[in-house]
Formats: sequence, C-alpha cells, structure tokens
Amino acid sequence: MTRRAELHRKTSETDIRVVVDLDGTGQARVETPIGFLTHMVEQIARHGLFDLEVIAKGDVHIDGHHTTEDLAITLGKAVAEALGDKRGIRRYGSATLPMDEACMTCALDLSGRPYFVWRVPMPKATLGGFDTELAEVFFEGFVRGAQCNLHMRLHEGENLHHIIEIGFKAFAKALREATEIDPRQGGVPSTKGTLTE
Repeated sequence: MTRRAELHRKTSETDIRVVVDLDGTGQARVETPIGFLTHMVEQIARHGLFDLEVIAKGDVHIDGHHTTEDLAITLGKAVAEALGDKRGIRRYGSATLPMDEACMTCALDLSGRPYFVWRVPMPKATLGGFDTELAEVFFEGFVRGAQCNLHMRLHEGENLHHIIEIGFKAFAKALREATEIDPRQGGVPSTKGTLTE
C-alpha cells in the first residue's frame, strides 16, 4: 500500500506544492522564501521519517503569514489524503523532547475533528525573516488541513530558536507515531468505525 499524496494549492497570495510519503526515510526537498520556515519544515521530514517535497511561493513582501499558513494547510491535507481511511494506523502520537534549555510536549490525535491548543508563550520577535507568532499559525493551519486534534505545551525555554525548533521536532515525532501502521490494528482505530468526522 502506497501512502503518498501530492497536492497543489494556488491562490492570489500563494502557490504551494507538497508531495509527502508517510513511509519514507526522512528525505526532504524544501523551498520557501523564508529561510527559518524552510529549516523547520525540513525538521518534520527528518524527525518524522517522511519523504517530503515542498515548493512554496508567496507574498512575503507583505509578510510571511500567508505563505506559512497555506503551506501548513496544504501539508495537512496531503497527510490526510495519504492516510486514506486511516485503517490500521496508531491514530495517537505524542512526544516530549528537550533542546538545551527548552522542553516541549506535542500530543496528536488523527481524529477527523480539528481542535488546536497552543500553550507556548513567546514574545513577538523575528528569526530569519520568520515572525515567532507564525509558529502557532503553522500548527493551527496543519490542524485545519489534516482535520486532527493537536495540543502543544512548552515546559521550559528561553531561546526562541530552541523553543520553535523543538516544537517542530516534537510535532514530527508525534505525527510519525500517529501515522504508523500498528500490526495489531486490523481496522480503523475507533469504536465508531470511522475517523473522517
């Protein structure tokens, strides 16, 4: 079974192409006009062991919001499409990871019902052309695209680069676990028999 999807989203603000293979080896080709965003999306591929190709163009002369949000929505939709009916997956994933002084927990449910909780207090700043508040925008966009439940909580952290980067890494690990095939799970992991709504 191939768990791969390719999506293209084009609006007057952005032009996004995403190809994802959930059973990859962590290979990434990511091109965005925001260096820090590129680096963060590469973390998802590397630590989730997804093969990921992203080509994103957007109106960054305004700011990075549209590009970040649309990339995340498209990635979420691509993951959902690659999962199909979600038969055999683990469904839930979580990770608590450290990066120097920073420590973050990410908990994920591929439930088919979008809900997002962000408990990551950060001052507004810019890292490599990436506004720190866009980290929340990214994950909220993924939730809408993938129709999943995502909770993120910062336990410790002062360095903004570390806080955001460990958030992306924890998300990658949780997503990897949730999308993995469970050899003991024969059907859809829900008493309802569906994870589509």
